[in-house]
Formats: sequence, structure tokens, C-alpha cells
Amino acid sequence: MSAYWIAHVDVKDADAYSGYARLATQAVEEFGGRFLARGGNYHALEGKARARNVIAEFPSMEAARACYESETYSKALEIARVSAERELLIVDGV
Repeated sequence: MSAYWIAHVDVKDADAYSGYARLATQAVEEFGGRFLARGGNYHALEGKARARNVIAEFPSMEAARACYESETYSKALEIARVSAERELLIVDGV
């Protein structure tokens, strides 16, 4: 069953965050993931909105978690933590 990363992000330092995006893309691809939405237009209906919304699909919950815990993504997280405010969760597909 597929699993999805869902992220809501406010970028504070776009130049630094571009390094996160490069490493995150590499990590997602290493674990068989692909981006379904990455920024772009959105319409907030409820709750707190963030300027950037991302959805990545993985082949399984295990792959999604392994990606998050990987060495490559750990390097990306170091950048994200100082260049953005964000929430990230993993949810099973149906």
C-alpha cells in the first residue's frame, strides 16, 4: 500500500532551502518516491495555511519512514530546520 509524506512549509531563507530541496529530492528518489505536489497554487479551507505544500508518494509506509531516517534526508533536515518552519507527516494510502 502506498504512503504519502504531506508537508506544510513556510520558507524563511530561500537560498538555504534550495539545498534542502536538492537533498530531499535525492532521498525521495532513492526510496522509490515521487512528488505529486510541490509548492504551486493552493486554496486554504481550514486551519493554519503555510505558503508551500508538498505531497510525495512512496511505495509503502516502510519506504517513507526509511527515507525520513536515511543519511541523505538527515543532511537535508539540518538545512530545513534553520531555513523553514514546517510540519511533516506520513499517512497510509487507501
